[in-house]
Formats: sequence, structure tokens, C-alpha cells
Amino acid sequence: MKSHPMKGLALAAAGAALTAAWTVSALAQTPAAPPAAPAAPPPAAPALNTGDTAWMLTSVALVLMMTIPGLALFYGGMVRKKNVLATAMQSFAVCCLVTVLWMVVGYSLAFTGEGSYIGSLSRFFLKGMEIDKAHSLAATIPEPLFMTFQMTFAIITPALIAGAFAERMKFSAMLWFMGLWSILVYAPVAHWVWGGGFLGGAGVLDYAGGTVVHINAGVAGLVCAYVLGKRKGYGNDNMAPHNLVLSLIGASLLWVGWFGFNAGSAVGASPNAAMAMAVTQIAAAAAGLSWMFAEWALRGKPSVLGIISGAVAGLVAITPASGFVNATGALVIGLVAGVVCFWGATTLKKMMGYDDSLDAFGVHGVGGIVGAILTGVFAVGVIGGPIDASDLSKGLKSGLIDGNAKQVLIQLEGIVATIIWCGVITFVLLKIIDVTIGLRVNQEQEVEGLDINLHGETVH
Repeated sequence: MKSHPMKGLALAAAGAALTAAWTVSALAQTPAAPPAAPAAPPPAAPALNTGDTAWMLTSVALVLMMTIPGLALFYGGMVRKKNVLATAMQSFAVCCLVTVLWMVVGYSLAFTGEGSYIGSLSRFFLKGMEIDKAHSLAATIPEPLFMTFQMTFAIITPALIAGAFAERMKFSAMLWFMGLWSILVYAPVAHWVWGGGFLGGAGVLDYAGGTVVHINAGVAGLVCAYVLGKRKGYGNDNMAPHNLVLSLIGASLLWVGWFGFNAGSAVGASPNAAMAMAVTQIAAAAAGLSWMFAEWALRGKPSVLGIISGAVAGLVAITPASGFVNATGALVIGLVAGVVCFWGATTLKKMMGYDDSLDAFGVHGVGGIVGAILTGVFAVGVIGGPIDASDLSKGLKSGLIDGNAKQVLIQLEGIVATIIWCGVITFVLLKIIDVTIGLRVNQEQEVEGLDINLHGETVH
């Protein structure tokens, strides 16, 4: 029997109603999807930090103290009495000259722009610098403070070179050379390593200036010693230091100031700054002892000049490593640097036949190379990248050394690039200055002394 059409429609409608009711009931029991989370805001730039700013203000004063009066006294005490004022004057004059040049153009070339080899002129005469804004490399301190901190490094580097040509370069030639060198050598190398250039990009580790400051200054000093030639009477006349008490005071000021140099390179009051300070002290002490004992064993007596030179050699060698090594690494770096720099300032100098008056190359060049290489050997944490406090703490607790051959090769790349650029440009500058105004005082002036002939003054 056929069913009635209306009855079929009624059944279909009832089925649809049941299905809809079931669907509504199921949806009612299903939890609603959470609303979409709002997009995360971009991370805010770190705010300027008063603690970091206070430490960096202190570091600026400490590093400036390394040149005046530290280096002026250290070098001034090591020359003969007739050249004390002229030698101290070089450090003071370089401080004044490089300050102005760094403000005008040096800082901009070193720390602005994205070029692999040189910066830009965006901070020419410090234009656009604001007191409440930070540089990307120092996000928690005002940029004028970062600029001034880096200025103190730019000041001491050429001042170190003067130790190689002490007692024989004309003052006018010295000013021309130091000014041009700071722009054409120091600023580019600082950019290569610290300012976003190719050496930093390649992974060269230089925490506070092993390549930028010490190898740079040491190599320039070696070239100066060769180009100017030996002092009159070198090897025959008595050229003993005039006053080693002055040199000891100068070395002591250098040692204290070096805490600003190395711990200040953390660019803040941080655990890394604390560790950099600790390893600086350890390396300096170890190198002072190792130089002293090496000299004692070979020459029969430990000298004042030896122990203070050794301490400075240790400070030089730990500089590139100070943010990357633990205490054991610092101890070894110091012990090695003292002995190797003693050899560099004595045996190597005789072998190569140059007159590096105050051992700028023997201490800073050789010490910088030793330190740069050993940084690759003893670095703790992630080699070739920034090392934070947790990495350093793990290394300290485990005593493990993560340095490797690859990093040493990278360090050698930085050393070779710095030596080539510095050596070539330094030689060219010296030759141009010699042809134009002359490099060296005449024989009569050199014999009588630079104090009276260049500055019209004497110590007593």
C-alpha cells in the first residue's frame, strides 16, 4: 500500500528538526575557540642605565689616565735625562691632537656605516649625536659617553708608538705622523674589528684591543724604528733610563687604568666586566713574575725595569682575551707573555738589528700577537660569538677550554690583516713626511738633547 505524500513530508521535516536539534546541542557543549592573541609588540630598545653609565664614566677616566700621566711617566723615566720633557710632551700632545681628530672624523669612520672596510661620515663633527640616545654597540649608555670611551683608546694607541722612536724624531714630524696615522690606520682597523667590518664579521675575537691597539701600535713602532734608524751612539753610549721611579709610577698607573681598558670594554656594570677585571689582574701579575724570573736566571739579577715591563706585557696579552677566558687561561697567558716579550725586547731586537728605544714592538707588538693567538686557544663558551655570563660561569665551573684550531686560524687572519695594513700605511706616511718636512732632528740637536732644542726647557 502506498504511503501518503503528506505523511512522507512530515517524516522528512521531523528528521531534519531532530538533526538540527542534535547539532545545536553538540555545538553548545563544545568549548568556544579562544580569541586570537594580539600580535606581540616589537621588543623595545634597552633603556639607558644609570649603573652602566656610572661605570663607563669611571672607565673613561681610567683609560685616559693610562696616557696622561701613566704612559708619559712610564716612557719619560726610561729615556735619558736630556729627553725626559720631550718624551712626556709627546704623550700629552698626542692626547690633545687625537681628541680633536676623533671628534671631527675618527669616531665616524670607525663606528658608523655598514661598510666592511671603513665607516661613513654620518657623525662628522659628531653631527646628529644626541645625549639621550645610545649607539647600537652600547645600548645602555649615552652615545657621547661611548664616543668618549672609544676616544681614549684612539689616544693611547698612537702614543704607544712614540716609544719606538723616542729621542730622535722632530716634534713637527711627530704631530703630522700621529694625526694622519690615527685617521688612516687606527680608525679603519677599529672599524674592521669593532665597528661592523670584515674582521669582526669573520669571528675575530678582540675584547679590548689586542689587534686594534697593541699589534697596530707595535707594528707601527717597528716600522718607525727601521725608517728613522738607530740613535746616535746606540750600542756604544750609556743609554740607561734616567729615572726608573718615574717609570714604576707610570707602570702602576697603566696597571690601574687597564681595569677601565678591559673591564670597561664590557660597556656596562656586568658580570663580564667583573671577570674581565679579575683576569686582567691575574695575567699582569703572572707576566711580571715570569719576565722577572727569566731575567734573573739569565742575567743574575731581577731588575725594576724587567718586572714593570713584564707586568705591562701581561696587560697587553690579556687585552684581547679579557672577556673570553677564565682564570686559568689568564694565568697561562700571563706566564707565556712575560717570557716571550722578554725574548722580544732583548734577543729578537738584537737579531733583527733595530733600535726600538722603549720596546714598543717587543712589548706591544709581540705581546699583542701572543695574546691574540692565545685568545683562540683559551676562549670559553661559544667561539667566535658573544659570550654571556652564563657561558663564562659554566666554563669557570667546569674548567674546560673550548678553544680550537679553527678559532686560532681566525685570530691569525686578524693579526695578518692588521700587520699588512698598518705596516704599509705607516711606511708610506713616514716616507712622505721625511721628503716634505723631515723626520729626524739633526745630529747636534740629538746629542745635546730634545728638551732644550725642541722645547727650550730642561728638567732642572
